[in-house]
Amino acid sequence: MSGGWYVYGIVGRDVEVLPETRGIGEPPAKVEVIPCGDVAALVSEIDLDQPIGRTADLMAHKQLLDITVLDAPVVPVRFGAVLDSRDAVTKELLEPHHDEFSAALRELEDERQYVLHARYVEEPLMREVLAADPAAAELAGRIRSRPEDSTRDIRLQLGEAVNAAVEQRRRADTEAVVAAVTPVTIATAVREPTNEIDAAHVAMLVTTERESELERVLSGLADQWDGRMIVRLTGPMAPYDFVVRTGPTSS
Repeated sequence: MSGGWYVYGIVGRDVEVLPETRGIGEPPAKVEVIPCGDVAALVSEIDLDQPIGRTADLMAHKQLLDITVLDAPVVPVRFGAVLDSRDAVTKELLEPHHDEFSAALRELEDERQYVLHARYVEEPLMREVLAADPAAAELAGRIRSRPEDSTRDIRLQLGEAVNAAVEQRRRADTEAVVAAVTPVTIATAVREPTNEIDAAHVAMLVTTERESELERVLSGLADQWDGRMIVRLTGPMAPYDFVVRTGPTSS
């Protein structure tokens, strides 16, 4: 077995994990805490002969951090970070960055991340686009009842028009989300769309005392957009969009 120490994230030194807590790997590796001064690393000793990168590993990495943040602040380390020994976790990661980690954890006290992901409902979206763009509506009319192979160029033109319209709406709807949540959040981060009909994808950092306010604001938006979009809110989770470390050796 070629061993290494996988790092999930940084926590305060008083954080404890249950003996049965498991992380990545097959079978899942035991999770341990390596302390150094006021901070500590959440780690697992792993077999490097096993490839890291399975979906199950990514989910285990995220699940551990998302459970941890319910009880204590955490600085996530990007998925896939490995050091070659337990001592290296202390000497190469925790000691050189101790003050940076300690300050970040103090700043993140009682703060969590949520993510709003909204996606347009396709049929209402197309009706909205065609009603607002006579040229696109004319192209759509020319396609109806004609063989697909004879309307290829028209379909390409219509696709370009629809994509441009969706991009314009996405920008406006994303700005609406950010404007609505800014009064109750610490920070926001706009994520890239994951689908061509995504309406908004926004990460939000919020204090625990204002979580219910955030949920009310977003519930109001979801009601306003009912039938036009499908809105999903996930969280609380670790602050991936705001303080993720790129790896143990980053400075």
